[in-house]
Amino acid sequence: MRRATPQTDNVRSQSELVPLGPDSLTWKYFGGWRGMLFGPWAGSMQNMHPGLGAAVEEHSQFFDERWERLYRSLYPIYGVVFDGPRAPETAAQVRGYHDTIKGIDKKGRRYHALDPDTFYWAHATFFYSLVVSIEWFDGPLSVADKHRLFDEHVRWYRLYGVSMRPVPGSWEDFLAYWDRMCREVLEDNKATRDVLDLSHLDRPPFLRWVPASVWTVLRPPMTRGFVWLTIGLYDPPVRELMGYTFSPREQRLHRLVGRSIGLGEKLIPRRYRYHPRARAGWDRASGRIPADAPVVHTPDRNLPPAHLLDSPMHYTGAHENVSGGTR
Repeated sequence: MRRATPQTDNVRSQSELVPLGPDSLTWKYFGGWRGMLFGPWAGSMQNMHPGLGAAVEEHSQFFDERWERLYRSLYPIYGVVFDGPRAPETAAQVRGYHDTIKGIDKKGRRYHALDPDTFYWAHATFFYSLVVSIEWFDGPLSVADKHRLFDEHVRWYRLYGVSMRPVPGSWEDFLAYWDRMCREVLEDNKATRDVLDLSHLDRPPFLRWVPASVWTVLRPPMTRGFVWLTIGLYDPPVRELMGYTFSPREQRLHRLVGRSIGLGEKLIPRRYRYHPRARAGWDRASGRIPADAPVVHTPDRNLPPAHLLDSPMHYTGAHENVSGGTR
């Protein structure tokens, strides 16, 4: 058995950064459209962290353009996994969006988006959502696969070029870390409640054809369903923190919903289950498109409002100076 120690906190050279590839489990399971169902879970779990919640509350315009922000953010997030040799560059860009996000919260606590514990928590939620989603959609993972996914998440995180100090040393250590965060660190705050408040959610892009009057009728049951799915995904200490309950009957129904979605997804051709940035990674790896083909960027319809286009906090798609991706 390997020794479980925290990741070493040293500066890695570019030659030591090894992006994930098509042989990884992360490529197999990450980057799918089904992950959109985990959006409220991931967003709320991230915002429960005191530093992250304060940063979102004081710096983010996410709730002014919820769908556009979500859709465009997926491109660089998935790029860190699927951009191949360009993944370290994508990771550096993602890190750069967080450089200026800092301040003092309402309780007088200093925060910075690149604080090692804060930045790793965001990554931990992406990793753990991957594990939880696989088991919810597809059934139990073997312990060996969980160890493999854990090791891959460390390689993935190292690409950001930030401190590795908070990263647990093993899958078992990660579970202990996650439990401690849920029980002792996370808090119920405004940024979290805002994620879960879908009462004013606009029509998603794929339902723009639905008349506004019809959406007004459809929105309440749809958003209640989203919140219910999210509550079912929470760890029990988080449900307790947020004041939610979930009965054994609801848990059984929740598992059935997840497996049904997983089975239904298999009716879709595998290639089209993936987000365009992830699909392009697979296409480059398989030779379907040239290995040096430009990375895929968000359509302009998802860009930030005009007055925010020059903000260093925002990804602006092909308008950025990205090698292989400018126009």
